[in-house]
This record gives sequence, structure tokens and C-alpha cells, in this order.
Amino acid sequence: MQSQPENSPTQDALQAARIVVCADDYGIEPGVDAGIVELAAAGRLSAVSCLTGSPGFAARARDLVGLDVDLGLHLNFTESLGGAGVYRSHPVLVALAYTRRLKSTGVRAQIMDQLDRFEQHAGRAPDFVDGHLHVHQLPVIRDQLIDVVLSRYAVSPPWLRDTVPGELDRSLPFMQRFKPQVIAALGGPAMAARARLSGLKCNLGFFGSYDFDRPHPPYPVLLEAWLRHATDGSLLMTHPARSFAGGVAFGQDRLVEFATLGGDIFTELLERFRLRICRGSSML
Repeated sequence: MQSQPENSPTQDALQAARIVVCADDYGIEPGVDAGIVELAAAGRLSAVSCLTGSPGFAARARDLVGLDVDLGLHLNFTESLGGAGVYRSHPVLVALAYTRRLKSTGVRAQIMDQLDRFEQHAGRAPDFVDGHLHVHQLPVIRDQLIDVVLSRYAVSPPWLRDTVPGELDRSLPFMQRFKPQVIAALGGPAMAARARLSGLKCNLGFFGSYDFDRPHPPYPVLLEAWLRHATDGSLLMTHPARSFAGGVAFGQDRLVEFATLGGDIFTELLERFRLRICRGSSML
């Protein structure tokens, strides 16, 4: 795979819109982690979001050292991954959050614990924070997260993921346009508004969400539809894997994402739509 450097000397590259390309779920299993590291080393990613409570993150965080990417916390309240804490199925967590039945003390403690683990194994503070299944934007959780970030990283706070989608291409099937809207409706605008009011930075436009459980166009077709509407500051969420174990969700789709992001088609789409991959910490 050939890398597209972040800082090209050509005038065309300097005029291209800058986007963040983020791979989620680092630490979930070796095949996912290997694919993410390979893509990052090739310049196809600019951010890696880490499940710090997983044994895999503790074992393989060192593989991220030296990569030219932002490293972030993939805040997790839905999968225990072998640890203790406030973990609920996503529907239950959403219900508890919106009825304000999540205890803020427990939520805050879990956020602090996952940040502690990030710093312990990554050796530095996170560049950004987002959420596994976008839980960072839910009521109670978003309030505690923003408060913790402001108090813990007052001098140089991490940026936060805004899940409000960019323009959704009308060529995509309805259900593949509906899911991004549902994700945003579960707290995206409220989280982003409060974050920006507090002086925290967020991406501008969110792409990459699709319904794995329903028939969907091939990933290259989805990618083209997203990148067509990407603008300066947009974020493309990805879930690549070089291989996967039987229990990992949407494993076959992860393999296709890895192959597409590592192939010529991704470079061609970036060039066609005048986009360049950049770290959020350097542009937001």
C-alpha cells in the first residue's frame, strides 16, 4: 500500500479539504488491531480509537507507538470485555440515560478509569474521545465526560466526536441514510453544542455509518457517496480488520473495509474529491 502524505508540497494538496479518517475498536482483537496498524503506517488513517478496558489494548498499545495518528479513547459502556463497571446493552443504556437513571458517580468513575488505562498503556493523554456505539453523546454520560475532560485536561483538552452527519447522498438506500440520522438523534447535537460552548473542539460532519445488518451497497460505493460530500473538518469512521475471530461483530464487512482503505480506490477517491487525510489535533 502506498501512503498519501499528510503534508504534500503540491499546491493541489494544500488546497484540498482536510478530513479525519478514524479506525474504531483498537484492542478488541488481534486481527482488527493488525489491520489498523497496517493502514495507519501506510498513511490511510489519521486517528485510532481505543477500547482501553480490553486486555488486547494493554497487550498491543505499544504497536501504536510512532504512528502518525491521533490516539483516542473509545469510551465504552456496553461491553464489559472482562472487566467490572457500568455495562448495559445499548437499548437498556439509552433508556437509562434518557430517564436519568444512570448514576453520575458511577459514570464519572468509569470515564476516569478508562482514561487512566489509556494514559497507562499509551503513555500520554488522548488526542480525542468518542464512544463505542456513540455512548459518549448520551445524557448523563456526555455531561460527565465534558466535565472530566475540562478538569483533567484543562491546558490541552482532547477533541470530541460530533456524530451529526454531513450531507447524506440521495443515491444511498433509505435505511443507509436513516441509521446516521438515528445515531445523531441520540444526543449528537446536544453533545456537540455543549462541547463547543465549553470551548472544546469537534469534527464538522460525520460519515462512515451504515447498517451492517441490512443489505447495503458494496463498501467502495458507500465510500464514494460519503467522500463526495466531505468538507474541511469532516470525519470518516471506519472499522477495518486484517482478519477476525468468529465472535467479532460484522467481521466480513471489516475485511472489506480494510481491503478498500488499503487499495487504489481510496487514493483515487481522495484525489477525485480533492481531500487529504489529516490529524484532527492539527486542524480542528
